[in-house]
Amino acid sequence: MSAIAGWVDFQRDLTPQTHVVEAMAATLAHRGPDGRGVWAQGHAALAHRRLALLDVTDTGRQPVVHRTEGGTPVAVLTLDGAITNHDELRAELTAKGHHFTGAGDAETALHAYLQWGTGFLTRLEGLFALAVWDVRRQELLLARDRLGVKPLCYYPTPTGVLFGSEPKALLAHPDVAPVVDADGLRELFAHSRKPGTGVFRGTREVVPGHVLVVRPSGSTEQRYWSLPARQHTDSLEDTITTVRGLLASAVAGHLRADVSVGAMLSGGIDSSALTALAHQTLTATGAGPLRSFSVNFTGYTENFEPHPTMRSTPDAPYAALAAEHIGSQHTEILLDTAALTDPAVHAMSLRSQDAPSPLGDMDVSLIQFFARLREAGFTAVLSGETADEVFNGYFWAYDPGHSNSQTFPWVSFERGHDAAAGGLGTSMIDRRLRRDLDFLGYADQHYRDALTEVPHLDGDTPAERRAREVTYLALTRWAPTHLDRADRMSMAHGVQLRPPFCDRALVEYVYNVPAAFKRVDGVEKSLLRSAVADLLPEPVLRRKKSAYPTTQEAAYGDFVRRRFIELATDRGAAVAGLLDATATAAAADADKAPEGAFAWVERASMEMVLQLETWLSDYRIDLKL
Repeated sequence: MSAIAGWVDFQRDLTPQTHVVEAMAATLAHRGPDGRGVWAQGHAALAHRRLALLDVTDTGRQPVVHRTEGGTPVAVLTLDGAITNHDELRAELTAKGHHFTGAGDAETALHAYLQWGTGFLTRLEGLFALAVWDVRRQELLLARDRLGVKPLCYYPTPTGVLFGSEPKALLAHPDVAPVVDADGLRELFAHSRKPGTGVFRGTREVVPGHVLVVRPSGSTEQRYWSLPARQHTDSLEDTITTVRGLLASAVAGHLRADVSVGAMLSGGIDSSALTALAHQTLTATGAGPLRSFSVNFTGYTENFEPHPTMRSTPDAPYAALAAEHIGSQHTEILLDTAALTDPAVHAMSLRSQDAPSPLGDMDVSLIQFFARLREAGFTAVLSGETADEVFNGYFWAYDPGHSNSQTFPWVSFERGHDAAAGGLGTSMIDRRLRRDLDFLGYADQHYRDALTEVPHLDGDTPAERRAREVTYLALTRWAPTHLDRADRMSMAHGVQLRPPFCDRALVEYVYNVPAAFKRVDGVEKSLLRSAVADLLPEPVLRRKKSAYPTTQEAAYGDFVRRRFIELATDRGAAVAGLLDATATAAAADADKAPEGAFAWVERASMEMVLQLETWLSDYRIDLKL
């Protein structure tokens, strides 16, 4: 909790270099506004920015150092995230003779490492990115949670490594330049990012479920977890009961904190299920009622235009109905067009992700949503992230036209629309550049490579085999991108997003449930709906999936178009050399901005150009194509 950074150099004494590591951590101050800490000795320097959620006293500060009775440091750990089973781990470690000085989960994780070595990662549950410097062995461990809820990137050097929660921490080091080459640009536009890759040259990401061990002799990457293929023998009734128990347990674990934990409530089945279970848990202990929050746009509900596959209904009525039925204390965060068109917030959205995004108002509204949560005093919130990946909620997961395509199902869906045929947000990029860099081929090759990882069971039918593949792709290729976005947006304002649907036991169990159980009688996520049927009102239980809202306000489209035309006609713009003259002119000469339920897809390319300009300029990107 909740930003880490560090530097290991096996040929230097880094003790005099603490100012460099502190500067790296300073770029992450938004993630940890409640304190800072640094530890440096010999070849290692570790820093931490604190978001105080557990053991909010001084004993919870990081980095955590374990010393011998004589005061010699043995190992040092810095952690971003929440170890949801730290109480159970601490009890087990205490029984084994370990002694603790505070009540934080970082200290628990360090003692787990001292007890079990690298194998301690299999004992940790929850969301985490961590670094352990073993003073005795003179080696560094960098590890991420199983699904990649928490980000962690690194930059190998000839004599060690740099690491940080976000790329901006690496870029703060004098040896790292903001160079983006052809592979980096492919990563930016492919919409199917490869695990472990970074956009900036030389940067990497620790792969979810992996640990990177850095020694003087070199680095090795090891997998400590992968999705297991198991035979599912439970009946449908028993499966529903098990899912209910696993989800309730996951929610209870994510509620553990020394501060109040809220819930994001859209009125969909995912967030409503979490809100109901969380409220039930809190009220049973006398800690309720739960505070729930939703986001909405002025005039959105009244003037809503449905889209058949993306957004069939507005959130607000269902969120209100769910909150009333559950009994949570609900707050709707209402954003007007002025809030969505603030250029400063658009720039902040980019800085939070260290890369341009085509999602425009969706990013802006989300980042402002978390700002309002922080203002309301909430620094941790439950979210329904990854429920669709686990329970096959996306329509492309079961639409044969996409689920049986020769690329990622979501990429197949994008390519079916003219405005996103080359990838969402790419239509304004120079056609020759797109062809030379082969954005489409890059994504398709990644798809083929990903398929080789999927575990299967002997005896699976072709349909069962394909269903397992689609779920695996969704969990390992689609989910990490969206988890990273959600983490960056929430932590931009010092709010920790907690996704119970990423719980290991739940994910492993449901991954092996037959697709027919997840979609009984053609009802999307029928397994989840059945598991929480007693907790929610019928309209919420029956509600069809509706994606995160995007404004349909014409004024917002006009704002985007005006800025785009101004930029497109500026020959001195940093982005000018990347633009396709024909596509740019056509968009600029259009009678009006895109409007309607699918306008966000048509706006995406203009949004991407605007973000690219800010990124190239503010980050002083050196393109090496």
